[in-house]
Amino acid sequence: MRDDLPTPPRPLKIGTRGSVLALWQAHEVRRCLMAAFDLPEAAFETVVIKVTGDQIQDKALREIGGKGLFTREIEEALLDGGVDIAVHSMKDMPTLQPEGLVLDCYLKRADVRDSFVSLRHGSIAELPAGAVVGSSSLRRRAQLALRRPDLKLVEFRGNVQTRMRKLEERVADATFLAMAGLTRLGMLDVVRSAIEPEEMLPAVAQGAIGIERRVADARVAEMLAAIHDRDTGLRLAAERSFLLRLDGSCETPIAGLAVLEGDQLWLRGELLRPDGTASVAGERRGPVAEGAAIGRALAEELLDRAGPDFFA
Repeated sequence: MRDDLPTPPRPLKIGTRGSVLALWQAHEVRRCLMAAFDLPEAAFETVVIKVTGDQIQDKALREIGGKGLFTREIEEALLDGGVDIAVHSMKDMPTLQPEGLVLDCYLKRADVRDSFVSLRHGSIAELPAGAVVGSSSLRRRAQLALRRPDLKLVEFRGNVQTRMRKLEERVADATFLAMAGLTRLGMLDVVRSAIEPEEMLPAVAQGAIGIERRVADARVAEMLAAIHDRDTGLRLAAERSFLLRLDGSCETPIAGLAVLEGDQLWLRGELLRPDGTASVAGERRGPVAEGAAIGRALAEELLDRAGPDFFA
């Protein structure tokens, strides 16, 4: 391994989206690899790849193709050899990877909670009837509609800076952002309150950074193994198995969170109607090593309880 490490003349190419947050995540992966193998920054090259999801901002994701809009072009570059690894926000990742690619390395997971962001109100409870809340997340919209059907929901896309500007322009009275992203950007000052999972269960894999690679690239596999966080991997195995069985997409509001309790795993999940008129939620516990099976079992339970007409 030591003879095959990246060097400034032959850098490891890191593929990423071009947003400020995506670049932070790519640089964090670079920092971890630099520390693990005592490498200089010049031994890495960050390759920014434009993805469809970032170029189309005036439509809801569910109308233009879903989660793959944030990954397709990066994965194509990975398959073509244009980059050596791809760095992703795991909550944006489809549950299945293209043939030839594998996703088995995660950095230590950050804060999983959503945050409530507003210039005039301190929490969801403080919002007056008829207040306008902006969000592009079908999960957040459905969860809020279920709890506060008196609020008005509008589509709200763009980076953090764009969304804050929309709040200033009174396009909406409030919005939601992931605590992990705001922490990484040093923008916790915009948070009015953090929303605990008991109040609003987060998106599957929220707060986690994943690194995708080519299956056949043994050198990269060995490097990534050195920075992989085992606990995050165990939690995401359960959550993503849960999501896979539910056929999760941007058209289905799904929430899920796995927590490790010693040698046990506790998984909570929620399936909602897109309009927020109904939901089914449940939880399961079991051995950590059986996380994927626990995820499938909880999904089966929720599907059975929801019934065939749940989305009708």
